[in-house]
Amino acid sequence: MFGLIHIYCGNGKGKTTAATGLAVRAAGFGKKVVFCQFFKNGTSSELKSFEKLENITVFNCRKSYGLYCNMSEEEKENAAKDYGELLEKALSEAPDADLLVLDEAISSCNHKMISEERLLDFLKNKPKELEVVLTGRNPSERLLSMADYVTEMNKIKHPYDKGTSARKGIEF
Repeated sequence: MFGLIHIYCGNGKGKTTAATGLAVRAAGFGKKVVFCQFFKNGTSSELKSFEKLENITVFNCRKSYGLYCNMSEEEKENAAKDYGELLEKALSEAPDADLLVLDEAISSCNHKMISEERLLDFLKNKPKELEVVLTGRNPSERLLSMADYVTEMNKIKHPYDKGTSARKGIEF
């Protein structure tokens, strides 16, 4: 048995939802899951469900830095330090897991919050059986070339376009 690399990308809703669904499916089968979130502060509703499942370990940054475009240079430096440490924690747990989800890792690479080189090196040398999921917008060609699955969520229509805010339990 060998693990594959998934990328869920695009500008539409559903990237984290798909990754969450796969994590729940794997946990339901008795697999050990490591679920790590970047650019999120640990308040997303899916994490409450994970608390009820003993074989899902969650890593996230408790500090909220907000949107990248609104961060000061100092906040960007602090976020990059925190996210780099978060990545290392998740990767250190990955060899004992069956599934590793790195939610918003692609966006984190794009904004230099985590090292894409470090992520690529891990993917090249990951444990053979480990399944890995990366989410985020605009994956690099190098990440795309490493992936076995690439699924793009393409927004056709979204209530946000008409001013509807994100709703608890649906968008977060």
